[in-house]
Amino acid sequence: MTDTSDFLIVGGGIIGMATALELQARHPTARITLLEKEPSPATHQSGHNSGVIHAGVYYAPGSLKAQFCRAGVAATEAFCQEHALPYERPGKLIVATSAAEVERMTRLGARARQNGIAIEDVDEASLRKLEPHINGRAALYSPTTGITDFQRITQVKAQLFAARGGDLRYGARVLSGQEQAGQVRVTTNQGVLEAGQVVSCGGLHSDRLIRAFGQQPGYRVVPFRGEFFRLLNQPDDLVSHLIYPVPDPERPFLGVHLTRKIAGGFTVGPNAVLAFKREGYRLRDISAGDLAETLTYPGFWRMLAQNAGSAASELTASASKRLYLQRIHTYCPQVRLRDLAPYPAGVRAQAVAKDGKIIDDFLFVTSAHCLHVGNAPSPAATSAIPIAQHIADQLEGQDSLLQAA
Repeated sequence: MTDTSDFLIVGGGIIGMATALELQARHPTARITLLEKEPSPATHQSGHNSGVIHAGVYYAPGSLKAQFCRAGVAATEAFCQEHALPYERPGKLIVATSAAEVERMTRLGARARQNGIAIEDVDEASLRKLEPHINGRAALYSPTTGITDFQRITQVKAQLFAARGGDLRYGARVLSGQEQAGQVRVTTNQGVLEAGQVVSCGGLHSDRLIRAFGQQPGYRVVPFRGEFFRLLNQPDDLVSHLIYPVPDPERPFLGVHLTRKIAGGFTVGPNAVLAFKREGYRLRDISAGDLAETLTYPGFWRMLAQNAGSAASELTASASKRLYLQRIHTYCPQVRLRDLAPYPAGVRAQAVAKDGKIIDDFLFVTSAHCLHVGNAPSPAATSAIPIAQHIADQLEGQDSLLQAA
């Protein structure tokens, strides 16, 4: 007999697991299968991030990021409450340390308010009272920014999916997919499956999965390693909020921030340097194939040319712990070189178009019976539940076997 499912989900990160639960809730009699190539869920981006529940301060009004992140804060907190998972809401201070940053901070506050995000202006004296160890001329206060453990959240989602009758398969790597009349035939290292609908949530391999199913992604994933340090020798009350710099419009990433961890302690980071492997969490992790795919992609070199100054700065800070420390000293001079201890890095799946533009918003690629989550950068973990709801809505609008389910 052919191994068949009504829905087949590829990828056991937080979006894949959230989608599995959403489809179970909407279609309780459907057979839903989730394939994950690793032996456990949340092995990659969902398990290698800062653990921040983002409020949605930074995102362009009207974007999917702005929409999903705003809804995702409440959804994430509600899930944590329902399943007794740890989360806190310490709030975030976005600290301006120069006149130019104050000007950019003001524009950022206006954008946040346009998105309907709670935001408050903090002057220098008030900032000093809130955070005595932080230097700055002014700040924006985001009271709804929180922290949690997204890896643990994903693990609980996996347990719920299996307990509710979901077919969860680890060690299952998808090799190819072919759409046929009324279904999709999927070849894996464990055999062939057929499904009425396929949702792929491939993260660092999203573009490859899209091509494996016969579609063109329109971008290529360029992996960037984000390096963190854990802080030692600092008091427990070093800061009571998350501390972020004001984003530099010349840089594609948010910059090095000081983050309280849900399990205690603090980290600083991340930076952003090219990874030599899509799952290259250590400097010595190198894949000749992955690296060749990046270096032969014209979009990578165009992106590099468009962000040359930022790239050089990130690379030098990665090579020198002292230069990394200088970034922290702009707002927290109390941290010393000996306080920076190793901490696991993450890898961003940065989607880059052929013209070198970094694709900023969430991106979905669809066909008759497949929906691929293409670009899902931060705040994807915060936004996972609304993204899953969006995916389920999109599937219900496609010509498929959903009616039978």
